[in-house]
Amino acid sequence: MKCVVCKSSDIQLKPVEEEIKVESDIVLIPMQVMVCQSCGERYYDTNAMRKLEEIRTKLRKKDLTVENVGKVLRAKVA
Repeated sequence: MKCVVCKSSDIQLKPVEEEIKVESDIVLIPMQVMVCQSCGERYYDTNAMRKLEEIRTKLRKKDLTVENVGKVLRAKVA
């Protein structure tokens, strides 16, 4: 397999944290996906996409336990 972005063949299965935005919050989802080691492009198989959709559905229904791991702050700049 070659990367569609940079054409590198150095693509490996790696742990990543996918971000799903829920209202003003961001939920981090730990996953294993194929990642190009040269440019960082991620490749999702059918199972990974299905898992993300299931998690999105559970988040909309507020049927998933999440933990607070920090804050995101926005600076007010004039």
